[in-house]
Amino acid sequence: MSPTRAPRPAPTAAALHELAGSLIVSCQALPGEALHGSEIMARMARAAVEGGARAVRVNSPEDVEAVRQAVAVPVIGLWKDGETGVYITPTLAHARRIAEAGADLVALDATTRPRRDGLTLAETIEALHRLGVGVLADVSTHEEGTAAEAAGADAVATTLSGYTEHSTAQQGPDFALIASLAPALTVPLIAEGRIGTPDEAARALSLGAHAVVVGGAITRPASITRRFAATVREQSVRSAATHPAQEHSA
Repeated sequence: MSPTRAPRPAPTAAALHELAGSLIVSCQALPGEALHGSEIMARMARAAVEGGARAVRVNSPEDVEAVRQAVAVPVIGLWKDGETGVYITPTLAHARRIAEAGADLVALDATTRPRRDGLTLAETIEALHRLGVGVLADVSTHEEGTAAEAAGADAVATTLSGYTEHSTAQQGPDFALIASLAPALTVPLIAEGRIGTPDEAARALSLGAHAVVVGGAITRPASITRRFAATVREQSVRSAATHPAQEHSA
């Protein structure tokens, strides 16, 4: 570490230490979705905490502000701006606004893709650390994870695995990435991405993850309903084929 580099914020280190072995719930709803709105997300976060979440992950300054007032647990804030390329907290200005909204930790894209403001990941993290703001680095590959730690990230998350051109798309969690990154890092590794069941969350922890983020499987009722509805339809078709309606003569 360079002698001129700002130290990692002590409150961030303490908060991350307290999250060891815990569940973090991602409470997000995008514009156009039925649950979109800061008041609703604040209630969602409260429900998650009541259920045992030890921290929440929240999108947008407005939602971070509302959730910060609603819960006492750590708030991991981010700002999704756009839909392609680097869109998770894509600039230092985005990150500063999320911190000002009350986030305890700012999550941002830490892939090898260029950031919109032209700053490097290390420059962005350094600027945030000088403001006393901790950084959770969202990555998609092993190399990005180790590079993020070298750049000064306080924690690394597997959030973007399967969503960049450098990683392989897959249906479930990237357990291989969790297993390879956990022993390679000295900062906490947060498992995130397509974790859909308690067993998958437990497996991520068994592979060395410091904590686990679950989102859609808990906080997206439309997606959850869609899964149930699809399974019910499939079973209905199978049942109809196996037990065709009987014709009864009058």
